[in-house]
Amino acid sequence: MNKILLLFLAVMSIFSCTPQESPDTFTDSRDGHVYKTVTIGSQVWMAENLAYLPEISPASYSYTEPYYYINGYNGTSLGEAVLTDNYRTYGVLYNWSAAMNGAASSEDNPSDVQGICPTGWHLPSDAEWKQLTDYLGGEDVAGKLKEAGTSNWISPNTGATNESGFTALPGGFRRPGGLFFLFEFAVFWSSTEDRSTHAWARFLCSSDNNVDKSCFSKDYGFSVRCLQDSE
Repeated sequence: MNKILLLFLAVMSIFSCTPQESPDTFTDSRDGHVYKTVTIGSQVWMAENLAYLPEISPASYSYTEPYYYINGYNGTSLGEAVLTDNYRTYGVLYNWSAAMNGAASSEDNPSDVQGICPTGWHLPSDAEWKQLTDYLGGEDVAGKLKEAGTSNWISPNTGATNESGFTALPGGFRRPGGLFFLFEFAVFWSSTEDRSTHAWARFLCSSDNNVDKSCFSKDYGFSVRCLQDSE
């Protein structure tokens, strides 16, 4: 067998053994989790809630220390937490400190806050969330963002068509006292704080078509959607 043929076979072997990522997915190198992605206007969003879970914090809450929760799970085992249906479907709930991962508040577009997001992605600012909703037509566009049907959302899931492909899921939230809410609400942190104890988030619910901008205490646990960095 000549050297050219051997070189050709070696190159083909490399290509055949290397997984090729779909153009509409992204793999987080930290844990191997594969996310669907979607382009909406000039923005590229993860089309799933972030599921990166460095630790589990079932009984703790704080304005300043990072904490991570799985909706409805009150144990302390990471291995058990990632096997729950709620983790697989809705991802992780983060307090604002965990979502920011030590970064300072940003109102910029882009935010330049990687936060808890993987390399190449960032936590969107309030301005970037506004860019998304403005592109879709304003505040009354929750239906274009919400996953259609009632497999995950409770009825009536008003206006839900998911025509944007964003596939907002009702990951719910965790109140500072430890009470979880699920199936009716999707709440996503931004990188923009309002004051030392509060930050801005976007809030969708099953019973209406609004994307509400709301200011919440930083010790709540909410979902995160990451936005791809501009090239």
